[in-house]
Amino acid sequence: MGHDHGPAVDATRSAAADRGVRRALLAVVVPMALLTIAGLVALWPRSELAVPASVGPPAEVARATVERATLRGCPDDQGGPESPCQVVDLRLTSGRFAATKVTMTLNLEANPGVPELDDGDRIIVQSVAPGQYFFVDMQRGRPLLALGIGFAVLVVLLARWKGAAALVGLGVTLVVLVKFILPSILDGNDPVLVCIVGASATMFVVFYLALGVNIRSSMALIGTIASLAITGVLARIVTGAAHLTGRGTEDALTLSAFAGQVDLQGLLLGGIIIGGLGVLNDVTITQASAVWQIHLADPQAGPMSLYRRGMAVGRDHIGATVDTLVLAYAGAALPLLIFFSLANRSVQQVLTSSIVAEEVVRSLVGAIGLVLSVPLTTALTAIAASRAPVVATTDEERPLGGSVRKNVRRLWRDTHG
Repeated sequence: MGHDHGPAVDATRSAAADRGVRRALLAVVVPMALLTIAGLVALWPRSELAVPASVGPPAEVARATVERATLRGCPDDQGGPESPCQVVDLRLTSGRFAATKVTMTLNLEANPGVPELDDGDRIIVQSVAPGQYFFVDMQRGRPLLALGIGFAVLVVLLARWKGAAALVGLGVTLVVLVKFILPSILDGNDPVLVCIVGASATMFVVFYLALGVNIRSSMALIGTIASLAITGVLARIVTGAAHLTGRGTEDALTLSAFAGQVDLQGLLLGGIIIGGLGVLNDVTITQASAVWQIHLADPQAGPMSLYRRGMAVGRDHIGATVDTLVLAYAGAALPLLIFFSLANRSVQQVLTSSIVAEEVVRSLVGAIGLVLSVPLTTALTAIAASRAPVVATTDEERPLGGSVRKNVRRLWRDTHG
């Protein structure tokens, strides 16, 4: 005659299964973290960034405010009266000559990139001789700051502490980019390795801040890093087969002249990895969260059921985002594409030219990594969620649980019983 072991035995089995999932998770995440730390140590820039002598001394620039701008014929030394010139009275607002008033004459025909200035415009000027200045750019600090503050406030209002954590993650991403990735590449390190290590370091912070230290965030993290590795391998294969050197743009050739130690082909590959990272974040976090929510709604669902239902969401996600990378490039390169159209070049000629082919490879390789990340992350999360008891998953829905340290201690304690 059979025996009914009751809820106590079921709870014991559930807790054992949950500990098994966490042990397996630590067996993957901990080596990833150690490899990332080792990569940061090995690839950290060893020397201060030295500006090549050929670049010359930094230009002396200053902020200024337009007090009066008038349009009239140019003086004889700038094209004569038949050429339109803008005479601008300025008041310098920064630099060693702050509060000084100067007059600047701009030939609009000879400098088509210079906008027509209005009274009150805030601009940046460069000193070309004592008392003589030339227009450099508009001051955009205030509108950009207002836009950034508006974005941050909106994120925090709608996502609350998760939004605040995401903003902190954004700050970490910028720090890693400026303090590690760029200096390390300029130090002569392999751009692909640098970008993978930098991206991994960023992901550990971003994912655990956004979702908390738990199984769900860890599965999204593993899916993202694995997809990045696949993207990097595929990018290296395709760029070699297509004979892409990374020298297809004027910026790349200029960089090669001033920083010959930088591997331009590796830089192209690293750009593919960094460019695809933002979209991968969105996909993997969404898929992990979708599968977890399905598990909460139906705790008895097995891994195959969770995978099928999660992929139903994933297919919609792929359909909505697969054009993202391609359209992002097309929007940024619209003037170039219009120029090719004016040159009456065929679509094949345009797509296979080095300058466009690099971006085609960047977009398609990134899109492939994006597509592959969906089933990979969905499968990993489905397996983990199906083995996690509902008691644990409800706690997983409280990311950070008050502090990262508390969650790390809980994860370690639950893993080791």
